[in-house]
Amino acid sequence: MKKIIKVLKLHIPAGKANPAPPLGPSLAEQGVNISEFCQKFNDLTKDKGSYTMPVRVVVYEDRSYDLKLQEPLTSELLKEIAGVDKGSGEPNRKKIAKITQDQLKKVAERKMKDLNTDNLDEAIKIVTGTAHSMGLDIV
Repeated sequence: MKKIIKVLKLHIPAGKANPAPPLGPSLAEQGVNISEFCQKFNDLTKDKGSYTMPVRVVVYEDRSYDLKLQEPLTSELLKEIAGVDKGSGEPNRKKIAKITQDQLKKVAERKMKDLNTDNLDEAIKIVTGTAHSMGLDIV
């Protein structure tokens, strides 16, 4: 079994990883081959559209690594469903859009494996919190 030296949690635009900061320096510091990483990530995410992809990189002592992609950010999925470009600057006062319970459930089901619950109702509560903090009304 290989010894883990670092676990990096990064958010990278799908299909657009490049050696420029902030990605390059954070990988180079761990001795990861940056161009190989970028190629691998871009190949895995080229069909993910314009989402920002959370990725977990486990770096081992021999400088090899494992790459684990997660679902797109909850906020990006909610923005897409609501048809808005960004969340509200004042979510408690200014609501920017409405989404239905069904739409909320679809996002929760998609994000389920990345959330710290196996219960759909709990996942819906987590996604609801994100929706409220973005200024989305749930109808």
